[in-house]
Amino acid sequence: MARESPGSRRRFLAIASAAAGAALGHGAGAPARAADAGPAAPPSPWRGKLCFFTKPLPSLDVRALSRRVRAVGFEGLDLTVRTGGHVLPERAAEDLPRAVAAAREAGLEVPMITTGLTSADDPTARPILETAARLGITYFKAGYYLYESEDVRAVVDRAGRDFSGLVTLAAACGIQAGFHNHSAYVGAALWDAARFVEPLDPRWAGYYFDPRHAFAEGGAGAWKTAARLVAPRLKMIAAKDFRWARGAEGWKDENVPLGEGMVDWSAVLPILLARGFTGPISIHIEYEPAGAGAHEERVLAAAHRDLEFLRARLAGVASSPPAVG
Repeated sequence: MARESPGSRRRFLAIASAAAGAALGHGAGAPARAADAGPAAPPSPWRGKLCFFTKPLPSLDVRALSRRVRAVGFEGLDLTVRTGGHVLPERAAEDLPRAVAAAREAGLEVPMITTGLTSADDPTARPILETAARLGITYFKAGYYLYESEDVRAVVDRAGRDFSGLVTLAAACGIQAGFHNHSAYVGAALWDAARFVEPLDPRWAGYYFDPRHAFAEGGAGAWKTAARLVAPRLKMIAAKDFRWARGAEGWKDENVPLGEGMVDWSAVLPILLARGFTGPISIHIEYEPAGAGAHEERVLAAAHRDLEFLRARLAGVASSPPAVG
């Protein structure tokens, strides 16, 4: 695949910057103009969608959110379908189709949703998964399993039974499950989750890999093992970053913009993309953006910056394809 010329890259950045400025000038319900459409992504071996995780903008309805997110250059939404989300679980059958229609009207796709589902016994599980699959949504993120007792093996076994049942339901509905590695929960180190994810059908069960949490759990090198572990059955990627900060109560992990933290994106992306990954990458704004202005404007500006950072790293992978191993 041909690389972009320096001139085309400059034009791309100019268009992106103009789009971001237009987005930040819109009111919450202002109609998007044709010129607001985000620029095409640079060449990359990856052919998925760059999605905005909708969690940090709960005050915007999906229609207004979609217009503004599209204006800063995103291609899709990672839509929250959980308690406190943009679609409430008990209202999924009625409200998820409306939300997806609003996103598509703005020029966005919805390749994935984020749920709180941990078991097929949840009465909202089947309506959510059936509705999502019918709408053409390919992936969903499952919820979290707590280490709620000192018997680690028993907790992992119970989580495995629940996740397996959820995947069985998802397969029947026609949607793929992604297990998210997150600090403090089962799967934080990934070896515990691999114990029950690996035996499942890879067509329907895999990983929603989060480099931020992988680096927090194993920054000296275990992140690399974790990335290689998930790569063969990777479904989605979460893009966020962190650093360790020392305060009055000791060290803690602090979320920061992409590129300002501990995650070595130039090292982890080649591992994840080397095996032909085509799923969505979801950009999370988990930190409080700096600057003046309303919260929504600051989040959108931060999202645009993180989007540009990630696109540049993806273009770097395209120019230097890694060896698989």
